[in-house]
Amino acid sequence: MVGGQLRILALFDKPDPLEGPYFEETLYITPSRLSLDTQSAIYESTAKAASAIGLQEGPVHAELRVNDDGPWIIEIAGRSIGGLCAATLKFGIDTSLEELILRQAFGMDISSFKRESIASGVMMIPIPEAGLLKEVQGCEEAEELPLIEKAEITAKLNNLLTPLPEGDSYLGFIFARGPSPALVEDALRKAHAKLRFKIAPELPLLKNH
Repeated sequence: MVGGQLRILALFDKPDPLEGPYFEETLYITPSRLSLDTQSAIYESTAKAASAIGLQEGPVHAELRVNDDGPWIIEIAGRSIGGLCAATLKFGIDTSLEELILRQAFGMDISSFKRESIASGVMMIPIPEAGLLKEVQGCEEAEELPLIEKAEITAKLNNLLTPLPEGDSYLGFIFARGPSPALVEDALRKAHAKLRFKIAPELPLLKNH
């Protein structure tokens, strides 16, 4: 938000089917492949929602569902994108989203900063099963694939993994950049297929009687 006006820095598609009652978010891909009319409707809905809750300056994060009746606001807040996902965004020559937010906070002009022209995306690596993470293989193989920038495992070895709906974290993140959203999505899926996880079951503690 700049002076009470919404400015779109990036619009991400989530190409995986996200069906309830709960689901894991996996892929964020930008720029959007939705029609320009749909993107315009998303902008209008988000701008109205931001104004309705009194947002005037600073970052805005909004989540929407889109169906035949148009866009529907799921969440909107005065915050940046979560986790390490901000690494998908670069502005100007090589400005990060965090730097852009700080520039605005210090009253500096950010109107000239545009998102890079190429497509980018991130996969939030889902937890396949509950248990103790013992080993991760395939990260180097994944990073050798075209368009893949990094495969970063943030879960710690020998820590307990808890999948949804009880869990609230991911195994890590895979980042990619390329000439089109479709190619970025394909690269992320291929990189994810290279990863192999050894997860040991958690042994229950026996109570003394």
